[in-house]
Amino acid sequence: MPSPSRNGSTKAGDWRTYERVLLPSIRNLHRFDVYVKHGGYKALRAVLTHTKKWAPGNVIEAVKASGLRGRGGAGFPTGLKWSFMPPVDPGTPRYIACNGDESEPGTFKDRQLMEYNPHLIFEGILIAAWAMQIDATYLYIRGEYADWIRHMEYELGKLYTEGYVGQRIMGTDFSSEIIIHKGAGAYICGEETSLLESVEGKRAYPRIKPPFPAQKGLWGRPTTVNNVETLACAPLIINRGAEWFAGIGPEKHPGPVLYGMSGHVERPGVYEYPTGMLITDLIEEVAGGMRGGKKLKAIVPGGASVPVLRADMIDGVTMDTESLREAGSMMGTAGMLVMDEDTDMVKFLRRVTRFYHHESCGQCTPCREGTGWIENLVTRIDEGEGTLRDLDILLELCDQMEGRTVCALADAAAWPVRNTIQRFREEFEAKCRQSIYAMA
Repeated sequence: MPSPSRNGSTKAGDWRTYERVLLPSIRNLHRFDVYVKHGGYKALRAVLTHTKKWAPGNVIEAVKASGLRGRGGAGFPTGLKWSFMPPVDPGTPRYIACNGDESEPGTFKDRQLMEYNPHLIFEGILIAAWAMQIDATYLYIRGEYADWIRHMEYELGKLYTEGYVGQRIMGTDFSSEIIIHKGAGAYICGEETSLLESVEGKRAYPRIKPPFPAQKGLWGRPTTVNNVETLACAPLIINRGAEWFAGIGPEKHPGPVLYGMSGHVERPGVYEYPTGMLITDLIEEVAGGMRGGKKLKAIVPGGASVPVLRADMIDGVTMDTESLREAGSMMGTAGMLVMDEDTDMVKFLRRVTRFYHHESCGQCTPCREGTGWIENLVTRIDEGEGTLRDLDILLELCDQMEGRTVCALADAAAWPVRNTIQRFREEFEAKCRQSIYAMA
């Protein structure tokens, strides 16, 4: 059990005694019968049978009070997003699009939930469906997760058989469907409006906003888009209370979170702990320290798109929105890329720029052309053919891309370039000077 503070909260400093709730150590928890045996769907039954206490608006207020932020990257307050849905209009269907696309390099936490605790996702979806009076949820999973898709479909079939989803759920008057939709391996589908286009069977071009999905989403109907891990938190808030959830981690970004640790650490993997963990604790204590006893050089805190931090920038920095903003980066998906002293930062950036060039949907000229130019210039520098002027051109390209496109993919492509060059400029300049000497 966690070690509570005076107000019953579990702070990041208590992480060694933290009780896992998203990925608890229960054998075969992925099975419907085991999940129910351990209290599964208790929260859903509570909201559907105690409709006075858990009226839809009350559920939304509880999620607001919990302080839950989206776990898909943007960190937007979840309860606030739910409240954006317009009043129910009889005859007008309402949807949730649950984002399990998870295509960003360094991010692999949603698949852990799908494999080990899929019913927590389904229960969270249904609680959100009750709160917003949703007719159907489309659970969008990236196509490369074929094994996980089959696994989820099998467990969802059990839910339909047992009457936990579909018509008259648990014998109540509430009905809501869940449909698993397979993606086709496009990073752009992680952007909420591209995801909607893909579900509708169209090419995944991001939509211009406004209108926002809550006003005009799937097939022009009100739609809320949430990440898999975000919705998995809903049953925890109902069962344990908003105050309990808000008491985990820092005040402005509370709750349990799944940290994806990859790169040059001894024990890479997915770890559940409170938000607000010290980056140094996650590396040294949770992930077993740097591989081979080497020194830390850099870390990307939340997936490949967020700004990289040098080793000398992380002292006292914690994994939450406020602390990382002050340090010059972002929480993102909490997918932490850890790099040791031998890492070639030019090669690292080359791989990142290749990804964003390949994954640009091509709708917006600054992104379509800019990602290509960025990859070409970084490649030229890495291959010993660059000049110092190329570094300035790269930074100028970032300025011309950021904030000038329909979606944020161009921003995601520009941030690593700008920050990696600025924070490791000496490495880029060294390779450029090598090319100058070679020509001489």
